[in-house]
Amino acid sequence: MAETMYSTEALSTGGGRNGHVRTTDGLIDLDLATPPQMGGSGAGTNPEQLFAAGYAACFHSALQGVARQRNASLGDSSVGARVSLHRTDDGGVGLAVELEVVIPELPRDEAQELADLAHQACPYSKATRGNIEVRVSVVDD
Repeated sequence: MAETMYSTEALSTGGGRNGHVRTTDGLIDLDLATPPQMGGSGAGTNPEQLFAAGYAACFHSALQGVARQRNASLGDSSVGARVSLHRTDDGGVGLAVELEVVIPELPRDEAQELADLAHQACPYSKATRGNIEVRVSVVDD
């Protein structure tokens, strides 16, 4: 196994989707609640929101890395992640992700090229590749 650059831990207690999560350093310390769309109270965050936040930040970092390699300026860029739960053909539940990349200072084709390269470099993209549907799009806003 390759050298570990960073490692962290989190613990879920009290019932999963209707429980609590906390990282060992205490920086994340959140109540969880099933969203109303799934019959829950929505009185806390949920795993999909946490995954969306993590994926958006990781992808944005990968985008910055490939832009540096290409000597491209991202300016006031942003990455949005929409994580969806859906029923699978076998009756289970699956995930899908839509990543929306905004790079206002670059032409759309150049921005899409950087987004595609970031999708190859991003650790979240590597981890999900072949496991869940991930769509990467460059958008205006």
